[in-house]
Amino acid sequence: MTFLLAPLRLFTRVFRKFGRCIFPSPEEKFKRFQERILPKTLREHDAILAKASKTRAFKNREDLSIEHKDFHQNIIQSFLNKHASSTLRILIHVPSMLHSPGGYSLFSNLMAGLNHIGIAVASWNTESGVPLSSVWESFEPTVFLTSDHESYLAAIDWDLIETLRKNRSVRIGLTASLEEYGNTPLQERLAWAKKNNIDFYYSFRAPEYVRQRYGEFFKAGFKIHSVEFGANPLIYYPIDAPQKEFDYIFLASSNPEKQRRYLEFLPEIVENYFGFIDGPGWQHVGKNWAHRETHRQLYSLAKVGINLHIDDSLNWASELNERTYILAACGIPQLIDNPKLLADRFDLRGFFIGDHPKKYLEEFKWILGNPDAAAERTRIAFYEVMSKHTNFHRAESLVRDLGQS
Repeated sequence: MTFLLAPLRLFTRVFRKFGRCIFPSPEEKFKRFQERILPKTLREHDAILAKASKTRAFKNREDLSIEHKDFHQNIIQSFLNKHASSTLRILIHVPSMLHSPGGYSLFSNLMAGLNHIGIAVASWNTESGVPLSSVWESFEPTVFLTSDHESYLAAIDWDLIETLRKNRSVRIGLTASLEEYGNTPLQERLAWAKKNNIDFYYSFRAPEYVRQRYGEFFKAGFKIHSVEFGANPLIYYPIDAPQKEFDYIFLASSNPEKQRRYLEFLPEIVENYFGFIDGPGWQHVGKNWAHRETHRQLYSLAKVGINLHIDDSLNWASELNERTYILAACGIPQLIDNPKLLADRFDLRGFFIGDHPKKYLEEFKWILGNPDAAAERTRIAFYEVMSKHTNFHRAESLVRDLGQS
């Protein structure tokens, strides 16, 4: 039988090689997708990022578009220290940028909003090397926010927390998370929460969705406070650029859960148009991705802002991603798919909506061919996001909810 082994091994190698071509894995599909990106887009990435980095961090926002300046400043001033009389002192368990870029951005924006409206806020990071007890005792929080995930909870000495709470009353809140999103069995987590005297939960999803899907939390006697995404006006706002330098911009990670949508909606755009693609996970970016303080400058150089949502946002009115609010705040024409919550949060006249790949490409081409008309829609989105959906609004909502807890 040994004489059959050599041909069998050869057949196996050939089958694996050609099988990958005929039935490529998701990883292989996404690799090929990246290889088809217009060479100029890949080649110019670092130069564009370096240029934007040199012109960031303008003082007093003198780079702000004149058209939007007064309105933008009025929003900032109307919230400044608005809740300075509050006795709340909120300590937030923030993930590191390397561990969770999205989580870091999300919690940092919430902290910035709380700080701006006058709430005392501090952060603690597991990887900082500073013991939680030291931060706790020096800051003296009245509220501690962390996440209901093993990687967060395991980093906390809960016996110590119980001891510290005996000396000072502190409410503790966890993120509300369903099993279907990859977490452990919910009933076990709710039992743990009761045992450790967790006071409430909070969620970055829409309150309508929370009421519909999170019934087990309510049955267990917990409240859930919704803190939806929003835009930080101190960082994200329209600026005047001498000229648009590329056709589109897409600042997004390439997590596996997002890749299918990219493969479905973006090939003809990335293969045929010059753009700027940036974020964790892209081959041509490596670790040289843009920091958020650079994003507004990059957005100002693009003709179209690309935005796509994960399946959950398309199937449920659960959330709009942070990019939806940021693109609106930066005054760039936003090409978006059709997440279910969009019509409940925004005037649809402020967006270019493509709910399937053909329509998405058509809208993209229309924006490029009609820049003045496209600008009219960006004004609608800008004024609406600043009026209703900043991180100041979200922070204020949380403060009011905590005051009623």
